[in-house]
Amino acid sequence: VGGFIVAIVLLIIDKTSGYSFTFDASLQSLLMLTFFSSIGLSSDFSRLIKGGKPLVLLTIAVTILIAIQNTVGMSMAVMMNESPFIGLIAGSITLTGGHGNAGAWGPILADKYGVTGAVELAMACATLGLVLGGLVGGPVARHLLKKVSIPKTTEQERDTIVEAFEQPSVKRKINANNVIETISMLIICIVVGGYISALFKDTFLQLPTFVWCLFVGIIIRNTLTHVFKHEVFEPTVDVLGSVALSLFLAMALMSLKFGQLASMAGPVLIIIAVQTVVMVLFACFVTFKMMGKDYDAVVISAGHCGFGMGATPTAIANMQTVTKAFGPSHKAFLVVPMVGA
Repeated sequence: VGGFIVAIVLLIIDKTSGYSFTFDASLQSLLMLTFFSSIGLSSDFSRLIKGGKPLVLLTIAVTILIAIQNTVGMSMAVMMNESPFIGLIAGSITLTGGHGNAGAWGPILADKYGVTGAVELAMACATLGLVLGGLVGGPVARHLLKKVSIPKTTEQERDTIVEAFEQPSVKRKINANNVIETISMLIICIVVGGYISALFKDTFLQLPTFVWCLFVGIIIRNTLTHVFKHEVFEPTVDVLGSVALSLFLAMALMSLKFGQLASMAGPVLIIIAVQTVVMVLFACFVTFKMMGKDYDAVVISAGHCGFGMGATPTAIANMQTVTKAFGPSHKAFLVVPMVGA
């Protein structure tokens, strides 16, 4: 909310006085890599087995949504006499894909396929999707909560079964040793992930840097847990990841150029508007039903709105908002980060 307010204030200053501000995005990128590294460090292979059917079902739902987003985007672009690539940019590349995917595919579409302004348009669509993903998650959850019974969980149960990022306000027994240990692991994830990303640049294995950081985190976590029998203190990973998430979202929203978004081509804005409606309907009628039509399904649907329109950090923020008010959903915080990332 704070970052959104700052962006509005800066827009007013720009329009009234002509002064504009540009924020250094280097720290924002580091925070994003830190967050995804923490997701990796929280991913125990044994939980994949525990995720089981819900994990598979959510993966299927996401795959279906990606196909729908691209179909809707390209169809509408052609109907408005625009390039189908514009529809892809306003489709899964930037919506389900987020800023990382937009930054990876924007230059490719510009250089290899000659899409003028592909980079700027991709980042603008991803930014708009990030905002919309956060805005629609709450209303979707409120609507779906009317259809389910909210389970009662005791405070003692919450303390013993909290998943990573599930309850950011829960008190945790953190000390200097596990903080230093976790920071060291996060640094290794970011450095090694960045090296691997550079190594595979311009190859068929080219992926956004945050994906490699996530993979490195998964390898470190499971090697320590299952090979060396060393316990990774998840509350510390949770706290540091949540801090990175909060700062990332605040900085991303502060950096919004509302003037740039307002000047986007009309067809693109129309496509994004339709994609938002599609996301809401899909979450309510497909994701919710596929995930079991219960309280967990509500939280997962809110999260799907987040990463289906923006990014996994937005999904986590959406789910935290719901669980903070109505209680924990361990299934949601188990499967959504793995699928969304």
